[in-house]
Amino acid sequence: MMDIKLDPSQDDLPLMANTNHILVKHYVLDLDVDFECQVIEGTIVLFFEDGNRLKQWSSSSKETCQMEPNEACTLRTSEPCHIPVTNARSSSSKMEYNNFAICGKGDRDISDKDGNHDNQGQVSGISISKYCRDTETHGREEFLLVLDCCDLSVLKVEEVDVAAVPGIEKFTRSPKLTVISEELRNEMVRELVALPADHWREQLDYFARCSQAPSCGELFFDTDNWSLRIRKTGAQTATDFPHAIRIWYKTKPEGRSVTWTSDQCGRPCVYTMGSPINNRALFPCQEPPVAMSTWQATIRAAASFVVLMSGENFAKPTQLQEGCLSWHYYVTMPMPASTFTIAVGCWTEMKPETDSPRDLEAERFLPPSEPDFRHVAVCSHMEYPCRFQSASATTQEIIPHRVFAPVCLRDVCQKTLLPLIPLCLSAAHSVLGTHPFSRLDILIVPANFPSLGMASPHIVFLSQSTLTGMSHLCGTRLCHEIAHAWFGLVIGARDWTEEWLSEGFATHLEDVFWVKALQLSHPEAREYQELRACLRWHRLQDELHNSTEDMQVLRPRKEKTGQVSDSGACVVKHGLNPEKTFMQVHYLKGYFLLRFLARTLGDETYFSFLRKFVHMFHGQLILSQNFLEMLLENIPEEKKARAVY
Repeated sequence: MMDIKLDPSQDDLPLMANTNHILVKHYVLDLDVDFECQVIEGTIVLFFEDGNRLKQWSSSSKETCQMEPNEACTLRTSEPCHIPVTNARSSSSKMEYNNFAICGKGDRDISDKDGNHDNQGQVSGISISKYCRDTETHGREEFLLVLDCCDLSVLKVEEVDVAAVPGIEKFTRSPKLTVISEELRNEMVRELVALPADHWREQLDYFARCSQAPSCGELFFDTDNWSLRIRKTGAQTATDFPHAIRIWYKTKPEGRSVTWTSDQCGRPCVYTMGSPINNRALFPCQEPPVAMSTWQATIRAAASFVVLMSGENFAKPTQLQEGCLSWHYYVTMPMPASTFTIAVGCWTEMKPETDSPRDLEAERFLPPSEPDFRHVAVCSHMEYPCRFQSASATTQEIIPHRVFAPVCLRDVCQKTLLPLIPLCLSAAHSVLGTHPFSRLDILIVPANFPSLGMASPHIVFLSQSTLTGMSHLCGTRLCHEIAHAWFGLVIGARDWTEEWLSEGFATHLEDVFWVKALQLSHPEAREYQELRACLRWHRLQDELHNSTEDMQVLRPRKEKTGQVSDSGACVVKHGLNPEKTFMQVHYLKGYFLLRFLARTLGDETYFSFLRKFVHMFHGQLILSQNFLEMLLENIPEEKKARAVY
């Protein structure tokens, strides 16, 4: 058992979700973007699978994750806000909002000073590790769902009556639904989330229909600085807890997961920031990487805006009413919630003046609507429609792609960025093989974006500064973000403190991809890579001399790397340290380690191994030892000695 002390004065980022007890398998978001108030509001429906490792949640009540190891909390109920139970999708854009609480006219607003519509009363000192006692159930222990959440106004939490969905009985053993129970509803959700990969369309359809089902009762909830805690009276284990819940909420203008700003043309826009707190101020979620889930989202905004998002489909807007468009995206590959990305603005799609042969090639090789599942290699991940199992995807050098930017950047995008994308995608494919994602959007983000780029599933953010000067900066950064599709996204770190597994690989591969994109000769490529190594070495020396030693370690948690508490909660070491944003020590140390291995083993041996590693671990989370152990197992004995010593 692991003792986690969460000290607000420290710079560690807490991950509070109790993922060892229950896991979110799918999110359905139904949201409206309001630029006038600078909020995103609506509902999110979570579909759960209870953890197999701890069937009886009460058995972990001895866990000590917080400062008061012997304290139990008493949850008190207060009068909930009276919200009419209506269809979630049809009502979310029509409900009348009064400050931070959804209330009908005449209803009193009982939200707290932070806007949280708390129906628990005031609770202090609550711990993710404690069981909670309901004084009205004579002290029986009850399961407590803990979600990562901050900077959100939570308005209401309710159980979803999935049994009300027509046709849902196919997911039960009962031909007729005569008596509806909690156990039966949970059985329906368990069967729905367990559908085989080739039923993904049916699965998404039922997720959407279930998300619109009526409520069958409100749930108790409470919030603190980092979490949302939910319980149901009488549900004593994760198995008993409702497996489909709906959360009504709205973001706050100052929320740290999204940035409200203006683009280069002076028009309003909003985009997700990613780290350090990821998406917990965009929607309540399970942040730990182990909580890999799929999602689908319907986003509504004024007709002048374009919605871009992490999604497998090229979304086409639907007009709901005059002046309002709806956009729908989905993802069928389970991913950590931290990889979810959204950007809404008056973006314009940038198209080349003339179609190049490579652009036409990308169009010809659009993936089929249904995977053909002719196995190129056996996959080790959980089941999903995997491109590595699609023969047509494995030969696709250039995936379909689009570029979006403010219209004032059209000329520079057409001149600098658009010609580079097919070259970089093809180079990446020649090194690592199958592109993990079926398509790519690239967005030139506003000037206040704090880095040169950010990669998410199906979408890359690039800074405007990459478009200046020669094509070198744009090309190398594009290669870096493309590399993250393999290292950082389809293969993720199980412990976020091991960020070298993402950034070290992307930094090393950006040079490899770029020299192939430029078609440099071997001597030219070697000269270029030596120059880049020299510049990075000087940068690394500067960082080592101007930062504390504990910020320089590739594995700051040492032997505790990958360990979590009994509930699944943990902390990200130095995750909130503002200096970390500007440091590249993990990029550079990881780069030099991989450069050493490639030079020691030889490019042919090293990259052959890397392709094998990708096939083995795509769709999974890894630790450093997974990479190093497989490396030592797969390299020739005579080269192993040089690599180790």
